[in-house]
Amino acid sequence: MKFFFWDEFDSHGKLVKVGFHEDACNKFNFGFDVVDEIAKKTPDKTAMMWVAKDGVTDHRFTFEEMSKKTNQAANYFKSLGIKKGDKVMLILKRHYQFWFSIVGLEKLGAVAIPATCLLREHDFDYRYKAAGVSAVVMTPDGDTAEEALKAAKQMEKNGEDAPTKFMMVNGAREGWLDFDKGIEECSDVFERPEDCSCGDEPMVMFFTSGTTGYPKMALHSHKYALGHITTAKHWHNVDPNGLHFTISDTGWGKALWGKIYGQWLCEAPVFTFDFDKFKSDEILPMFAKYGITTFCAPPTMFRFLVKEDLNKYDLSSIKYATTAGEALNPEVFNQWIKATGIRLMEGFGQTETTLAIANLVGSKIRMGSMGKPNPLYDIHILDAEDKDCKPGETGEICIKTSEYVPTGLYSCYYRNEEKTAEAWHDGYYHTGDTAWMDEDGYIWYVGRIDDVIKSSGYRIGPFEIESVIMELPYVLECAVTGAPDPQGVRGIVVKATIVLVPGKAEATDELKKEIQNYVKEKTAPYKYPRVVEFVDELPMTFNGKIMRKAIRATDNEKKN
Repeated sequence: MKFFFWDEFDSHGKLVKVGFHEDACNKFNFGFDVVDEIAKKTPDKTAMMWVAKDGVTDHRFTFEEMSKKTNQAANYFKSLGIKKGDKVMLILKRHYQFWFSIVGLEKLGAVAIPATCLLREHDFDYRYKAAGVSAVVMTPDGDTAEEALKAAKQMEKNGEDAPTKFMMVNGAREGWLDFDKGIEECSDVFERPEDCSCGDEPMVMFFTSGTTGYPKMALHSHKYALGHITTAKHWHNVDPNGLHFTISDTGWGKALWGKIYGQWLCEAPVFTFDFDKFKSDEILPMFAKYGITTFCAPPTMFRFLVKEDLNKYDLSSIKYATTAGEALNPEVFNQWIKATGIRLMEGFGQTETTLAIANLVGSKIRMGSMGKPNPLYDIHILDAEDKDCKPGETGEICIKTSEYVPTGLYSCYYRNEEKTAEAWHDGYYHTGDTAWMDEDGYIWYVGRIDDVIKSSGYRIGPFEIESVIMELPYVLECAVTGAPDPQGVRGIVVKATIVLVPGKAEATDELKKEIQNYVKEKTAPYKYPRVVEFVDELPMTFNGKIMRKAIRATDNEKKN
């Protein structure tokens, strides 16, 4: 795939620059230029090893099979009247039909909208209207299909334009078309159209999980896929002869970071386990059974993995491991390297971006740092006046766009000029995440702007306190937030919401004091949690991010 991009290294083998061949990129379509081209060159090469939720049934998809199945999907969508520019929602968990659908839509020129199966009627109603969704491809699991139809029927009653095509995989259901039967009846040949959607034209859209208000729609062009070459090649360190496992559900942007684009650009196979609920003892045997060589998961899932007795599992196939999605606690890093001998290489990015900051292959790690900017992005840490912060000063992570717009950065918030202008102005895209940079260019995460705690005149980032608490052997998970002061003195105080390791400690007042004193000893005393609450589980997004805003909302409800 070198005719689309090039990379440049210094004398020490460190990546210093990534560039793209503009003419080729302006005509780029992932389905035709990657999937089909690999299928022509090496038809029997593994594209994906897929394992069903039972952990036993599996299937090896070759690139030839993927090419044909995506052609059938494109033909099926076309037969239903779906056309270039139409918006199609994909709610397919980790079902293999996701890959058929998203690449088929790219070939057809329609815009895919991956979404989580946790949506309810109200969520569908908003998304249908905001994006102008014309069709839905759905998992049969749970009651999500009923919620999706209820929203559409209510829109029809109100005289509003609702999706008209509803397709279900893995079985038929009343009111739904049979996707699997439909594509099997279609030709596996789909010629590249003369007006092929490519380059800067829209390809995929994600609903972002904002901290306030309704989710925004981050729209990406076909070049988004190309932006992930650094993600896969220089961060995941994928091997064309290996097997890469990114654990994300397909309803989230992280799936496209690690389950298709960059990996297949590198001609590297991906591994997919179609599980319902993350269980460490189901995941861990997969590494040896299938020979997984590179692995990426959010810190939350690594926290669960390192609490297992890893000596019971053969993890020798793993050659490289990466993590992103939230800040990585040093204790998790230490426990993983102790068990496997492999360093966790942290990275940072958003729904709106590809990999923006990372510990890339061959880089020196500084414990707790996210690493340095991806050469694709001109990263700045800016203060409230949009001036560069001095080393050690906390500011907002921003991407400079005045001289060039990086390949992989989103095009806009669809149908929302106001929100686009709020985030992208004066020559910078503002991420809403805060960090500080040291004198050598390493970047250290602090938190979302909304997650920073303002207490008694101090600005306190939650991550530092969480990392200290996570050092305690009886703590499984921890979320630090600002909460109303129970004494009514300070307004907002630091609160730690903690999940204990089963059987290692009891939730007592004495344990609360022990945790508070431990934090006082390890960091500045004003940062210690004046409120400690023990819970059975933390509220999380479906892809494993702690929802601090949900904890704050609950605390505010209690106050009122």
